[in-house]
Amino acid sequence: MTDILPIKRALISVSDKTGLIDHVKTLAGLGAKLVSTGGTHKAIAEAGFTVEDVSSVTGFPEMMDGRVKTLHPKVHGGLLALRDDKEHAKALKDHNIGTFDVLYVNLYPFEATVARGADFDTCIENIDIGGPAMIRAAAKNYGFVAVATDADDMAAILEEAKTHGGTTLALRKRLSAKAFARTGAYDAAISTWFADQLEDRTPTWRAVGGNLKQSLRYGENPHQHAAFYTNAEKRFGISTARQLQGKELSYNNLNDTDAAYELVAEFDPKDSAAVAIIKHANPCGVALGGSLIEAYTRALACDPTSAFGGVVAVNQKLDRAAAQAITDIFTEVVIAPDADEDAIAVFAKKKNLRLLLVGGLPDPGAPSLYVKTVAGGFLAQSRDNGRIAAADLKIVTKKKPTEAQIRDMLFAFRVAKHVKSNAIVYAKNGATAGIGAGQMSRVDSARLARLKAEDAAHAAGWSDPMTVGSVCASDAFFPFPDGLLQAAQAGSTAVIQPGGSIRDDEVIKAADDAELAMVFTGMRHFRH
Repeated sequence: MTDILPIKRALISVSDKTGLIDHVKTLAGLGAKLVSTGGTHKAIAEAGFTVEDVSSVTGFPEMMDGRVKTLHPKVHGGLLALRDDKEHAKALKDHNIGTFDVLYVNLYPFEATVARGADFDTCIENIDIGGPAMIRAAAKNYGFVAVATDADDMAAILEEAKTHGGTTLALRKRLSAKAFARTGAYDAAISTWFADQLEDRTPTWRAVGGNLKQSLRYGENPHQHAAFYTNAEKRFGISTARQLQGKELSYNNLNDTDAAYELVAEFDPKDSAAVAIIKHANPCGVALGGSLIEAYTRALACDPTSAFGGVVAVNQKLDRAAAQAITDIFTEVVIAPDADEDAIAVFAKKKNLRLLLVGGLPDPGAPSLYVKTVAGGFLAQSRDNGRIAAADLKIVTKKKPTEAQIRDMLFAFRVAKHVKSNAIVYAKNGATAGIGAGQMSRVDSARLARLKAEDAAHAAGWSDPMTVGSVCASDAFFPFPDGLLQAAQAGSTAVIQPGGSIRDDEVIKAADDAELAMVFTGMRHFRH
């Protein structure tokens, strides 16, 4: 094993040929002999460079529609041989195997093929076999081979070759680690897709992989390391966002922004404008409206104190009026499907505000995987894509809810899905009136939501808090009547909850005694 390894011979086989010819030109200038396959060989030859076809190296033609071309001892021997080992050197000589100093392979675009919705057979054909085998061989033999899995890797290799006359051991080690991670993430994407195709919800082995999108300054706290990774999932959100302005997003910004956008996407932009204001991954105000500025104003009224320094998500294209209203108070991040030029100009005056344009809304009903780490492993579950409609509601009280109450109950229950448990949401006329989040007792959540509403009323100079005449949503059942009675004291006239407690009869009787209308959904929305 040596530190500086000159590049005498390189094997190149790439699906993404961006920058390929520039790299080949540099390699040729360094005097490296080139070996390549299929379309890559054709591209290099057509550019006027001398390149040997891998078939002439192996003595076998590419066959089976290109499935078999590099799986051969003369390829893998050249990648795996330990050049300071006498037995390996003898095997190379006896079998006339030439070594490779650089391997440049990027894989068949499996992730992109899945993302564009290709059929099953097409996805299967885009599973690379020879590529990962070569990458892993070269990565294992980092002492003698530099492995590149993308154009940036090749640029680093060539820069070192120009500076040092070859690649350094330190670079080869770093590229080896990256190469194993790349093939691991590639296999994770394949196995996850295959399990989904088979509707296998708990495969025996679950692999999770991702591609670095952004190194973050720190995590939730300054002493924690953090980074943002993306995977093959095609879902509008922070992974597809284009940041127009503002400083780099932090871990907390990304977490809160994701929560905000997932919540606002619950409301179809064709039906109404919707705005969600998020603080520490919990909504402090959500509202519908005939316009974004109306929805924003109503959302802000729920808890204007907590909204300071929060994240604002909208479900429609931002316009000037909404932008001006949002910038009236300090806001960390604004995320939207799009924005017009007037709105962008308004935000541009707030240099520290981050504006993210996503290009669309995520489908709240689409299935996907949610992963959370625990000591020694991780928990994996499907995303909470449960939706409740009016037809799903079971009226359990003597008093029947009005159509207006049903609309508000469905709205409040949809918001409660995005509030940390235990969650209580008061709502009236398509706007949150008070939110109680993350309390150990559901009674405390109901009480906190009421206090928040009273504080907002006091700040606004209203005679009554918005909870008077509101509906109340609970993310899980009321185990006792006490939480429900808190809602009644807050002024709620109707309640929506999953039901299912062994004391449902007691809770229903308490609702009847308080002259509340109450419905059961049969579905809970815990969020931890």
